[in-house]
Amino acid sequence: MNLNLTSTIQMPDHALRRQVIELCHKVGKPLLKLSTKDYVENGLGHLVEEFDGQAGLVNIEVFNELQHTITGWPGGKPDVDDTTRPERAKPYPKRVVVFSPHPDDDVISMGGTIRRLMQQKHDVHVAYETSGDIAVGDEEVRRFMHFINGFNTIFANGSDEVIKYSYQVVKNFLKNKKEGDLDTEQILRLKGLIRRGEARLACEYNGIDSKHIHFLDLPFYESGKIEKLPMSEQDVEPIIALLNEIQPHQIYVAADLADPHGTHRKCTDAVLAAIDEILHPTPDMQEMGIDGEWLKDCRVWMYRGAWAEWEVADIEMCVPMSPEELREKRNSILRHQSQMESAPFLGNDERLFWQRAEDRNRDTAKRYDELGLACYEAMEAFVEYKFQK
Repeated sequence: MNLNLTSTIQMPDHALRRQVIELCHKVGKPLLKLSTKDYVENGLGHLVEEFDGQAGLVNIEVFNELQHTITGWPGGKPDVDDTTRPERAKPYPKRVVVFSPHPDDDVISMGGTIRRLMQQKHDVHVAYETSGDIAVGDEEVRRFMHFINGFNTIFANGSDEVIKYSYQVVKNFLKNKKEGDLDTEQILRLKGLIRRGEARLACEYNGIDSKHIHFLDLPFYESGKIEKLPMSEQDVEPIIALLNEIQPHQIYVAADLADPHGTHRKCTDAVLAAIDEILHPTPDMQEMGIDGEWLKDCRVWMYRGAWAEWEVADIEMCVPMSPEELREKRNSILRHQSQMESAPFLGNDERLFWQRAEDRNRDTAKRYDELGLACYEAMEAFVEYKFQK
């Protein structure tokens, strides 16, 4: 089993697009205003020659390429010609699986797209790959334990001895906890429960059926500390089972491979390994009914946004958002209250996650606008992962 397929990911070969966009930035002009002089003086005269000596034809070619990446129908628009659209029209509706490394990456990176998919009646599932437990601060646990203890008092007159005992155990542990101490398994489970609850709230806000929320709790993450355990087949097996059950037409995976904690890369390695295994099932897998035939009609889209964003030259699908839609995305991120000011791993960036997401999405829209394309409030970008079908 290959557990390092992210190392084989290659960006699309949009050589012409890349060169022309760089020229736009260099001379400070939008695409359709580039002249033959701009090309020649910057060592790109050969591009004009390839288009019958007309700079305007080069400009139009790249302009159309970029314009065709923009779509308000991330699941494909039914009953239309999809020749130049990033997603195919059929089948409609599509079964979709969004893989989220932590219980908030889905809404941070593609919350607007998820809402579009739901509004357009696609069958959306969200799979949270890790518990995210170590990213919950101790004060969040205290807050929830106070609530549970109060709940016991209000509705059971304080008679639930399990709650009373557990409350004291947790309270005493946190009171005596020193910097560098690892959480107990009980504390980690409580922190994981907090994150599950937040993920469910965000999914509910976005209209996702509770039966379509999947918590995979991949074993490599459960070390109780920042440094994770080595990956193994046990991290891939639950993903194989989920994909085989749903057999989606679209899969979304995180491609923030520079994630400073390494979790995103490992999670995506697990998904890509699962796809590879399903494509080449062993006899044992075949006996279990695992067949990769459905993958012939499946596309895998890679998103970023938690730590960085795609370069415009690489983008193959870009989903625009209005000011209201961006606010709705923010609202779904805000359901993850434990990841606001009190989150342990915000890093050196003082902005909260919803602020980072909005700034990145607005910046993507700004870059399209500067190239002379439609001006939107914000945009979420994707690159297709090409696997051997």
